[in-house]
Amino acid sequence: MSLWKRIATPEAVNARIAGTAAGVFGIRITEVRPDSLLAEMPVEAHHLQPFGLLHGGVSVVLSETLGSLACVLTLPEGLRAVGIEINANHLAAVTGGQVVTAECRPFHVGRRTQVWQTEIRRADGRLACVSRLTCAVVEGEV
Repeated sequence: MSLWKRIATPEAVNARIAGTAAGVFGIRITEVRPDSLLAEMPVEAHHLQPFGLLHGGVSVVLSETLGSLACVLTLPEGLRAVGIEINANHLAAVTGGQVVTAECRPFHVGRRTQVWQTEIRRADGRLACVSRLTCAVVEGEV
């Protein structure tokens, strides 16, 4: 059984994020599973910190994008999600030229709060970052 209460296809979600920070960073939803979102992002020069590695803040942008999208997709019309806390552990360096993949899954899907975990992996499959986002569910349209 699927968690999603809104249209959840890669095409629909990618169209929604095209003109946002996620689009600028090249984040692309690749698959919508019944209980998770998968995405990829090319690691290009503008994603790197001064020492040539994927900037930790960019990993957080990827994580928050996926967690926020996932949260919204679980909500009926008239409700929206706002991120209230995020943390990230950076476990392995990522160099430019790679494409990282990410999977976002729920820890808690409640009526007022939700918690989503995102795992970001390097091209070789090694876990580069794990992040957890807490969202508040509030009234209002997205």
